[in-house]
Amino acid sequence: MEVVFLDTNVVLELLDRHRKGHAQAKQLMAKLVEKETRIVVSEDMLSTIYYVIHDKPAVLEFIRWMTANWQIVPFGRSVIDQAVKHCQNSAGQDFEDTLQCYCAKENSCDLLISNDAAFVECGVLTLRVNDFLQKDNKNSNTQGDC
Repeated sequence: MEVVFLDTNVVLELLDRHRKGHAQAKQLMAKLVEKETRIVVSEDMLSTIYYVIHDKPAVLEFIRWMTANWQIVPFGRSVIDQAVKHCQNSAGQDFEDTLQCYCAKENSCDLLISNDAAFVECGVLTLRVNDFLQKDNKNSNTQGDC
């Protein structure tokens, strides 16, 4: 089973129909469910999506659903230490993205999906939503070929 870590921006796009990436985020979720992918997110995301999304009752229902269906993981000392060290050695690196990346790595994720244009490199394959969908469509189209 493939293990995919979702960055906060992808989940926000899924929840907020006014965001530019909403339709693609819905397509992504359909593909991940179809493929029976294990979805991983950091627990840090929960407070962020609650803060950003205006429909509080709906977001609380989503959080309840998410905690039952996705793997919610903590950062922990090791992830924090790795992220701090990485940012100290890479001036201007986004600390939140770095935490997410090392959290994905710590939890043995095969892939991290984010819509950040220049996401942190920490040894986990990172794709934007549209790149994942294109790659998946290409793979689906070639599976029937001889």
